[in-house]
Amino acid sequence: MLGKGVVGGGGGTKAPKPSFVSYVRPEEIHTNEKEATEKEVTLHLLPGEQLLCEASTVLKCVQEDSCQRGIYGRLVCTDFKIAFLGDDESALDNDETQFKNKVIGENDITLHCVDQIYGVFDEKKKTLFGQLKKYPEKLVIHCKDLRVFHFCLRYTKEEEVKRIVSGIIHHTQAPKLLKRLFLFSYATAARNSPATDPKKHAVMFDTLQDWCRELERTKGNMKYKAVSVNEGYKVCERLPAYFVVPAALLEEDIVFFQGRGIPIWCWSCHNGCALLKMSALPKEQDDGVLQIQKNFSDRIYKTVHRPPYETAKTEDLSSNFLSLQEIQMAYSKFKQLFLIDNSTEFWDTDIKWFSLLESSSWLDIIRRCLKKAVEIIECLEAQNMNVLLLEDNASDLCCLVSSLAQVMMDPHCRTIFGFQSLVQKEWIMGGHCFLDRCNHLRQSDKEEHQRQLSLPLTQSKSSPKRGFFREETDHLIKNLLGKRISKLINSSEELQDGFREFYDGWHSRPPSYQGLLLPRLEGPEIKVWAQRYLRWIPEAQILGGGGVATMSKLLEMMEEVQRLQEKVEVRHHSQEALQAEAASPPRTSGRLSSLFPFALLQRHSSKPVLPTSGWKALGDEDDLAKREDEFVDLGDV
Repeated sequence: MLGKGVVGGGGGTKAPKPSFVSYVRPEEIHTNEKEATEKEVTLHLLPGEQLLCEASTVLKCVQEDSCQRGIYGRLVCTDFKIAFLGDDESALDNDETQFKNKVIGENDITLHCVDQIYGVFDEKKKTLFGQLKKYPEKLVIHCKDLRVFHFCLRYTKEEEVKRIVSGIIHHTQAPKLLKRLFLFSYATAARNSPATDPKKHAVMFDTLQDWCRELERTKGNMKYKAVSVNEGYKVCERLPAYFVVPAALLEEDIVFFQGRGIPIWCWSCHNGCALLKMSALPKEQDDGVLQIQKNFSDRIYKTVHRPPYETAKTEDLSSNFLSLQEIQMAYSKFKQLFLIDNSTEFWDTDIKWFSLLESSSWLDIIRRCLKKAVEIIECLEAQNMNVLLLEDNASDLCCLVSSLAQVMMDPHCRTIFGFQSLVQKEWIMGGHCFLDRCNHLRQSDKEEHQRQLSLPLTQSKSSPKRGFFREETDHLIKNLLGKRISKLINSSEELQDGFREFYDGWHSRPPSYQGLLLPRLEGPEIKVWAQRYLRWIPEAQILGGGGVATMSKLLEMMEEVQRLQEKVEVRHHSQEALQAEAASPPRTSGRLSSLFPFALLQRHSSKPVLPTSGWKALGDEDDLAKREDEFVDLGDV
């Protein structure tokens, strides 16, 4: 099959000599270009999107333990994305493609999602930037969403290699003017396109009517009003042109304090309680100004806190929660665990996988964010209290916590258009600094985790180390042995009694997907998504394999963990028990192949394709890290 074979190069480490060699010469590939073009997948462009450069006869490498296979196709670069068009996509049925993402495909990389670009020269990997004197034989792209792409350019024409490599480097790394970003050309083209049904698109919240309709939908129009005092951004550039405030608030106060210290409405609960956010007032040194601010703050607080009929709770996210620096550093450490190019790097990190993942603190940060959102929900739902989120600019952590709470409480926000509207309301109109946080204009050559100057200098106390993965490991072992999770969770950060009663009470009932949905907050429940765990398992990456291949591999890994646990327990028995265990007949496995149902093949070895570091810790005689994994090439099946 053309386009599938072993390709050389890559990854920064010298790969073992492959057992299969492709005898298709580059001349033959170029000769068959005309025939292959007829089968090429059509490039779908968004309104306003333009094709900049492309290269044919590119091999997208699919990495395994000891060899590299390539899928033949075209590599293109537009002013919006980098896309690989492979022949395998053309074989998909129309019924299957209709469920795929209509904007970004599986092999598409938006230009702003590119983190780093590397080139492989004579099996050595180097960072690519600026003008190149020599062009690489392999292109490696690290993405901000933790994907890694390898493109072999060995069989591509030299002029096409220069064009595509230079184009990708220029359009992903060169500083840009704001008006040159793709979103402006897309907005212009979309505005000129035929009108669509207003019920079938996201609400943009760029008109007063949009906010009024949202108030009516959530029944918040009894206590809150939409205002246009910031129309034309004449009061404050951080606030949207239209927003919602308490009905008792005077518009003159918004103008005088330039939007700071003003409670901005986010969402209303079914019981009438509301979720609000507020940016802090500036810390003035003049005593007279401070007294004016204090009097204003007291008056504002009384508009949302009027006991006994209406009470409010203030959540200061700037001092009592995470800091942006803490989140940024944790994500940078977490990201490095997945940006792996070859099996050697994989095994180096696999030996200490859990300790590295725990030291990044990323999963603990996710848990703390979810826990904070559930705390807010408990106030709104169970205690009938208004919640006022307070932050320096109310445009970072306020956006995050408010969005999480609305997704959990409002079923409309869990629909496609509802979720798009939520992002538009809380993040776009909420004033989140996308340009600074994501460095879309490439104003600095530094990495995202080094751009501390763009972040507010807020400090927060980090949570004490709780042995996150010791908790997860114990949970896995005890769950396999049939013990209850409730006996495991005993931490210093335990939920309060009232909170625990509300939380456990909800989880004790069958979930209602048209109402409140609460996540699991226990440490063992916070995990990395399965796709990241299975990146180096070829069977789980079968195109169209879906959950069947993934679940099969997960079950196989669970079986291995259970066998390891049994082996550890045996070592603690007496010599008599060990002899009895050795005298018992060998255990046979009746498992289906992990390739099922894509191939009717039976794997006779009980060794999984991807051994875990637990095998190495037990000190088996064989070094399974050096043993080649068993893999059956399906070929044209």
